[in-house]
Amino acid sequence: MNAARRRKTGQGDGGRSLDAINDALCDRVRSTRKRRGWTLEQLSQASGVSRSMLSQIERHQANPTLAVIYRIAEAFNMSLSAMLEPRDGTPAIEVIRADDRTYHYRLDRLCRWRTLSPLHLEKDVEFHKVLLQPGGVLRSAPHFDGTRELLCVQNGTVRVTTGDESCELNKGDSAYYPADVKHAIENTGTEEAVLYLVVAYMRD
Repeated sequence: MNAARRRKTGQGDGGRSLDAINDALCDRVRSTRKRRGWTLEQLSQASGVSRSMLSQIERHQANPTLAVIYRIAEAFNMSLSAMLEPRDGTPAIEVIRADDRTYHYRLDRLCRWRTLSPLHLEKDVEFHKVLLQPGGVLRSAPHFDGTRELLCVQNGTVRVTTGDESCELNKGDSAYYPADVKHAIENTGTEEAVLYLVVAYMRD
């Protein structure tokens, strides 16, 4: 964030706090979009916010209004409070309740997943539970450079593909693989696949 914009937010602790909140929000929009494999154009279509505005937000060149934040949150199927979740004052034990719909997502009728880690960790590590029906596929665009995924199969049979390589995993198997290239998890069996997925952003 440049000095000019910092001056606009005011001096003192209050100004710095507003800057920190806006910085965290801008980072959250970008990281959430990247995690879901969406382009700016796709997010624009889903939210009704212009591509240029989204680009400015992700580059910390805009202070989005509450209405814009709400539209982006809706596109991500997140609550407004989750988008604005504060980074400071976090209790020692953070609990994500099973019925908190903020953390539940549906890609299509064959793929559902639930985020098991707090949203403010999304640039460091993510922990998900993925449910894939037979024939279901979870496809992902490349994440940040150095990102790796650790997948454990609780039930079912899946094929993991990363780049040009692929392998079959059965119940109880786990795999660790690069996620900074195109990758996918496909249910190749005849029953629901229940998976636990950890995404680790190993950046300098």
